[in-house]
Amino acid sequence: MNEADLIAACRQGSGRAQKLLYEQFAGLMLGVCMRYLRHREDAESAMLGGFVKVFRALDQYRHEGSFEGWIRRIMVNEALGQLRRKEPLHLAIDDYPTDLAITPADAESQLNAADMMAVLAELPAGYRTVFNLYALEGYSHPEIAELLGISEGTSKSQLSKARAMLQRRLAVANAQASGSTSSPKEYYATGRY
Repeated sequence: MNEADLIAACRQGSGRAQKLLYEQFAGLMLGVCMRYLRHREDAESAMLGGFVKVFRALDQYRHEGSFEGWIRRIMVNEALGQLRRKEPLHLAIDDYPTDLAITPADAESQLNAADMMAVLAELPAGYRTVFNLYALEGYSHPEIAELLGISEGTSKSQLSKARAMLQRRLAVANAQASGSTSSPKEYYATGRY
């Protein structure tokens, strides 16, 4: 069944078609939700709530742009709603010095995707959310500001802070993956980054 037929069958209330649509997109959309929410249970809840909204709003899909992108947007909004209920989006000030050198671009080369996701999940909720929206979902700063109820300047600032924190954490994770036994403070103090 092609995508247009699947959507049409779902609009007519076919349980089989809804199951097929869910099975086709569930894994990918769970990954989207997990980028915003720290706990798998919360991500699963957001994904399920998102699919309920997808099925209820299928009549609003106009076949403009990709269907996956349309579903993704619903999932992102659902995950953001869940995040607002679970974690404050205000950003904690990190206790790292701000004058650290930038980590080389290949810092993530020794890390696998799961390690990268774990490092991303460690970010404070606000940093993580802005980073995901901008770097992974492709939202602009004006769109992020509107979605989160913040200013564009705050969005830009949070992205910058998220990138800096990610670089530091990736450097530490990379050092640990390569067998270095230094603590993060020792790591930064030595200048070997």
